[in-house]
Amino acid sequence: MMAHDVAAEIGVVLYERCQAAMIHGMTDLLSVASTFSADRGGPVVRVSHWSRAVDGTFSRTFDTHSARPGQPSVLVVPGRLAGPPGAAEAAPYARWLLDRHAQGATLASNCGGAFLLAATGLLAGRRATTHWLFADQLQERFPEILVDADKIVIEDGDIITAAGLMAWTDLGLRLVDRVLGPTIMMETGKFWLIDPAGREQRHFSSFAPRLTHGDEPILKVQHWLQTRAVRHLSLGDMATEAQLEERTFQRRFKAATGLKPIEYVQHLRVGKARELLEFTRRTVDQIAWSVGYEDPAAFRRVFNRIQGLTPGEYRTRFFSGAELRIPA
Repeated sequence: MMAHDVAAEIGVVLYERCQAAMIHGMTDLLSVASTFSADRGGPVVRVSHWSRAVDGTFSRTFDTHSARPGQPSVLVVPGRLAGPPGAAEAAPYARWLLDRHAQGATLASNCGGAFLLAATGLLAGRRATTHWLFADQLQERFPEILVDADKIVIEDGDIITAAGLMAWTDLGLRLVDRVLGPTIMMETGKFWLIDPAGREQRHFSSFAPRLTHGDEPILKVQHWLQTRAVRHLSLGDMATEAQLEERTFQRRFKAATGLKPIEYVQHLRVGKARELLEFTRRTVDQIAWSVGYEDPAAFRRVFNRIQGLTPGEYRTRFFSGAELRIPA
């Protein structure tokens, strides 16, 4: 059998009584996507399952590419039918996930798996979703999270959360789109009888930052920017956070992410603006201010360059009709 390049490793984190249907379904969905990609001469996805041993260490208990070295670039936490894990149960998983995230892994959850992600502290100040039945509980236990149970999937760069028990299918297509591209995502959705057109529309020009480059100071700045990009930030601020001289920081940031620091910040700001255009009735000028632009004309130019649409055109095409409560 011909060997194919591996685009990424996606690991599923197993814990007591977690949803077996999601574990095996996600594995099958990613395997189907890999087959479609390989048939076109493209790369495949390495799928692994990770379990915690009695001594507290984590290791693969299933691996489609067991002979290969490396670490997952995405880790997915399933839900479970018995309800979300408590604080004591979540703690060791949260510590391990936090460490993987610090090494560049994107973290994702489905249903009550959001409670494990929340225990890391990484969801503070961010929007996240979970099963509607657990939404109030998640908000009470982690009041710093902006819980939005109305959305099936909330994609925020290095963190992705999905809602109810079957939302793993939506999450799976998001991951396929990220690692294998929209064409393979479309084919996979059709095979699984999941409406791929609607899902593709929701990630219209999504920004998926490069996080597995291995440059720890730059990764630290990327995580820092994820919740601060709407503020006024200078190159000096970012270099200081990385503890690097400005010219060195610029060079390493471009090498690691493929973008200049200012371009990276623009993509993050436009991503937040898209959400406001889709789910609020704020004016374009108000949105420009909300995402860090004092000059609305400059915001319009940047948005149009990145999205290929003006903010008004984008809202006309993608406005959801549902008002979302987003803090100013």
